[in-house]
Amino acid sequence: MITNNRALVTGAGGFIGTHLVSYLKDRGYWVRGVDLKRPEFSETEADEFLVLDLRDRGDAVQATAGVDEVYALAADMGGMGFISSHHAQILYNNSLINLHTLESARLNGVKRYLYTSSACVYPEHLQMDANVTPLKEEDAYPAFPQDAYGWEKLISERLCTYYREDHGIETRIVRFHNIFGELGTWQGGREKAPAAICRKVANAKLGGDDFIEIWGDGEQTRSFCYIDDCVEGIQRLMRSDHFEPLNLGQDRMVTINELVDIVSEIAGVKLEKRHVDGPIGVRGRNSDNSKLRSVLDWEPTISLEDGLRATYKWIEEQVAASRAKKTITSSTA
Repeated sequence: MITNNRALVTGAGGFIGTHLVSYLKDRGYWVRGVDLKRPEFSETEADEFLVLDLRDRGDAVQATAGVDEVYALAADMGGMGFISSHHAQILYNNSLINLHTLESARLNGVKRYLYTSSACVYPEHLQMDANVTPLKEEDAYPAFPQDAYGWEKLISERLCTYYREDHGIETRIVRFHNIFGELGTWQGGREKAPAAICRKVANAKLGGDDFIEIWGDGEQTRSFCYIDDCVEGIQRLMRSDHFEPLNLGQDRMVTINELVDIVSEIAGVKLEKRHVDGPIGVRGRNSDNSKLRSVLDWEPTISLEDGLRATYKWIEEQVAASRAKKTITSSTA
């Protein structure tokens, strides 16, 4: 149990941030949450929640004042449909967020700073085959990340390294591999693949359809990590003495077609897969967890099926509520 530590979680209105705030509170932290908006799907458990724009240096200084640790999750991001079509916006906004937050943490004497990076930092040429070799941390160089989002993450990793070397801040760097779970974006274009699939299956089930659409041929591969394992890994890394980038994800690889089959079985429906044009990202991606196991003496334990059961249940509830609202609106129009 950690007591008397004061933590800042940026991006606390988002999916991972909402869960991390609750996790830290359960372990005795005083927590300040900061975001452009409050959580959309639940009340925050933060002791203090400030609506601030970390692209503004003054807001970043205010956010980082009086805390011992910073968990830097804030980012302009989304699923493949978003990050493949908003390069300038992503690179501009996220660069400002990270530059201002880290420098403000230095000015305010923050002791530890955890930066949340992404598997998008890995070179695209290592991910051209669906049967991809799992990605090791050192594979990030020579650098050729995926899109502007990957470049921004890799540059911010370097920034953290230099701030540790030049200014003595205990920085930690985690590379997420496809985190999913409840209380996350599930529609609108910024949702990740598990949420999008759960939404499509729920809509088909509730609407009586017998098919769903999938971008590409569905044979692209990924590994998916449930949110409870994610926040556990974040905290274990923050408490460790490991300052180099570290993968955090499951190392079980599945195709998108297999993901659809798992969700459909959970939902109790059989659906035809109709493959359509759409952004699919790299052909294959998987996490090599060798260093994770060595450094933390731990790795994610929650199965994809168990995580998807909880996620699908929540998303079906959201879809049902949304459909009911549309029905009421239509009947009163």
